[in-house]
Amino acid sequence: MKHLLLSSGIAGLALMGACATMDMPEPVEGQIVYDQNCVICHGADGTGGGLLTDRLSTTPPDLTRITFRERDVFPRTRILSVIDGYTRQDPDEDMPEFGLLLEGETVPVVLEDGTLSPVPRPLAALLVYLESIQR
Repeated sequence: MKHLLLSSGIAGLALMGACATMDMPEPVEGQIVYDQNCVICHGADGTGGGLLTDRLSTTPPDLTRITFRERDVFPRTRILSVIDGYTRQDPDEDMPEFGLLLEGETVPVVLEDGTLSPVPRPLAALLVYLESIQR
């Protein structure tokens, strides 16, 4: 058991070393990313009333109710995947892929299962902001 913990600790340190910076972004940094990329569809308040809403095939979801819809868990892994576009399967999906726009230095993000994942800082900032507006 000690060997397993030591191995996990070393792996965690290696991951941390791979990240360009150790500090997680604050929600205000994520709001800037949100305002630049998401307001047009999801609206300034995140409830889905953006300028393009009437031109989309589906209504953008209320981003302030993600945790509510997920039974009081903010699904960080899924949110990162949706924003990045990594799990995109439907070519007619209204949600654009932002992975290439949200590149940069990485920060370690703690996922639901407790693991750390290096995430580009703008994407991590957006994640932190979305988590902060949950009601």
